[in-house]
Amino acid sequence: MNSPSRVIGFVNAAHFIDHYAMLIFAAAVIMMGPALGMAYSELLPYATPGFVAFGAGSLVTGWLGDRWSRRHMMVIFFAGIGASMIAVGFVQTPLQLGAALLSIGLFASIYHPVGTAMIVSYADRLGREMGLNGVWGNLGVASSALVTGVIGQYLGWRWAFIVPGIVTILIGVAFAKMIVHEDRSGFRQAAAQARVAKQDMWRVILALFIVVIAISTTFNAVTVALPKLFAERLADLTKSPALLGAIAAAVYVFGAMTQYTIGKLIDRCSLKAVSLPLSFVLAPFLYLAATLSNLPLILVSIGIVMGAFGQVTVNDAMVGKYTSEEWRSRAYSVRYFIGFTAAGASVGLVAWLYEQGGFVTMLHAFGALCLLVIVAAIILPTEIKVPAAQP
Repeated sequence: MNSPSRVIGFVNAAHFIDHYAMLIFAAAVIMMGPALGMAYSELLPYATPGFVAFGAGSLVTGWLGDRWSRRHMMVIFFAGIGASMIAVGFVQTPLQLGAALLSIGLFASIYHPVGTAMIVSYADRLGREMGLNGVWGNLGVASSALVTGVIGQYLGWRWAFIVPGIVTILIGVAFAKMIVHEDRSGFRQAAAQARVAKQDMWRVILALFIVVIAISTTFNAVTVALPKLFAERLADLTKSPALLGAIAAAVYVFGAMTQYTIGKLIDRCSLKAVSLPLSFVLAPFLYLAATLSNLPLILVSIGIVMGAFGQVTVNDAMVGKYTSEEWRSRAYSVRYFIGFTAAGASVGLVAWLYEQGGFVTMLHAFGALCLLVIVAAIILPTEIKVPAAQP
């Protein structure tokens, strides 16, 4: 039998890698433009197919996780995403770049429906483990900006893809040797500790649908645009890619810590009690960020990532609490299909809004979208506590 702490440790590492890999391009594109002779707005759309695949692929990967093996799917994840990162480091044309980024997105689509379901299956305290898992994912976001900036400045942008690709494959080898396939359907589930009245399930589904679209779109737009936003608006502080990456990483760390805090609160309070006050954070901070620069922009950006990343933990816990073990990967696959498909569209939307009116127009638009998050939190019904399922 697998050790729960070992499984969760590997799955947390995979969450780090998943977000890291998906955002290397967002940080490296600033350096890639001059090397490939293309503008920022011309290069950015090449990431769109990968982000769409990130969501669309989850429908298939979640089904395979439930019907075949979550462990085997995670082995494929480590090997595939590692090889795809290395491939980006060898591209010569924009078409090759788009194909390699698409490959990263396809393999990255394995993690969320499969890995998150594994977390729920092995978790003793769902909120805590979801929060910690979120910390790892967002440390991946933070490290992507930082490490890509440092490697890109000193070794070139190609090595910013090759080095993490090699490390990922090595971690995958360790996972394959230390974790075996295991059927968890007969085990006690920490997730099965709360329900809502049957007649209120439509409110859960509607609230989840609204908030997933709004948060996923905003989350992805912010993480993709933040390196460029800082490059433009922090010019009085620094022009160093490495230092800009360090600042972005520091901002993301606050988001990661928020996920841990929100996870602890979910173990103690109902989802509605946590999500309602959290829903009022994003819209005002996005509106303020539109016209700020330098230190005030950094402080407001911390508020944005705290609001966005905290909502992700609430969304994942909602699916974990209200679905059974045998359907959990498929439930997460639908959640992430909707979320990441919307997120994929946001990449092209960021480029279009940037061309229309720069970051002022872009941030105002996403601020307006996040008003829907408040609506979703109001719709969410009250939980009914029930005893945990027994073996």
